[in-house]
Amino acid sequence: MDTSRNVKITRPGYDKLQAEIKWLWTVERPRVTAEVEAAAALGDRSENAEYIYGKKRLREIDRRLQFLSKKMERLWVVDPGSHGRPGRADFGAFVTIEDEQGGQRTYQLVGPDEVDADAGRISIDSPVGKALLGREVDDEVDVMRPKGPTVLTVIDIAYR
Repeated sequence: MDTSRNVKITRPGYDKLQAEIKWLWTVERPRVTAEVEAAAALGDRSENAEYIYGKKRLREIDRRLQFLSKKMERLWVVDPGSHGRPGRADFGAFVTIEDEQGGQRTYQLVGPDEVDADAGRISIDSPVGKALLGREVDDEVDVMRPKGPTVLTVIDIAYR
């Protein structure tokens, strides 16, 4: 592994970030630039709210593009299931767990740039993610959650 690329991400997560960069460059920045040019044509820029806001928005877009560009340099695109040991929860795995009350939930173990709790994507750096890494079906894991300790049982591990 290239040590300069040390943040894991799935291909869909990487593609989403690339799509955001493309959208900012090809849609949003040109749109805001046109608005700024139109506002500038109206005259006195010092009291022109549209002009001032547009310039501010352009700076925000440029900062976001710079941030995303630097982030992309650190990312390591990992094919889920292509590394690690078969039958074990690793990066990209869909892990179905059962809690102490019998409730089941499936989580995908992802990098920090792909987290979406509502969609069931949790970071491998989160307490639950760390506890699940390397586990096998029928393993029980103790997890300290914000609402207190709990025991989770691994029901299934899949790579899609």
